Amino acid sequence: MLTVHHLGISQSDRIVWLCEELGLPYDLVRYDRDAVTRLAPADYRALTPFGTAPVITDGDLTLGESAAIIDYIVARYADGRLTVGKDAPNFTDYLYWFHFANGSFMPTMMTDLIVKMVGDGAIPDLAKVLASRGARAYAQIEQRLGETIYFAGPEFTAADIMMLFPLTTGRMFVPRDLAPFPNIRAYLQRIGARPAFQTAMAKADPDLAPMLT
Repeated sequence: MLTVHHLGISQSDRIVWLCEELGLPYDLVRYDRDAVTRLAPADYRALTPFGTAPVITDGDLTLGESAAIIDYIVARYADGRLTVGKDAPNFTDYLYWFHFANGSFMPTMMTDLIVKMVGDGAIPDLAKVLASRGARAYAQIEQRLGETIYFAGPEFTAADIMMLFPLTTGRMFVPRDLAPFPNIRAYLQRIGARPAFQTAMAKADPDLAPMLT
């Protein structure tokens, strides 16, 4: 049986959502963050060598990393659903946005967080460069969602599951006003209306209202 080890308020909600979209049977084990440090508890960190969320177990397999887990579940259980075939014209769009989420967007957000914690006065020139990366990321996302209703094209895919976290829960850590981004706001409303998303969020973080505005 596939088990999703979900750390509260973390990227592991992606995996719960994926399972709900696919209608897969799975066990959900929830872990609360440390009340003082807000970090993962020791038993969660012990699941994988790197000690971060998400983590799944499937029989004898233990696997971390969002993209790796999604690739594994889709390849093993999805029968071609939520992906784009290599011969499709939007195949590279799917690849790009699937990997942009954690390859560029999340690191940019984490860098913004660190700069805010350190104070941009210490490294003003670098802070401006790093801040411009965040602005470019949001501008690119806004443009993409003005061209098509989902990141890979006209159909919902795993690229959307990867991209949603930094646009929603990620803003708890790195706030961003979405008022200038009508396409992003409309996209978040479309996602929020999906029954599988609603079920997943209710299971993964029942006390956390999804940040869809």
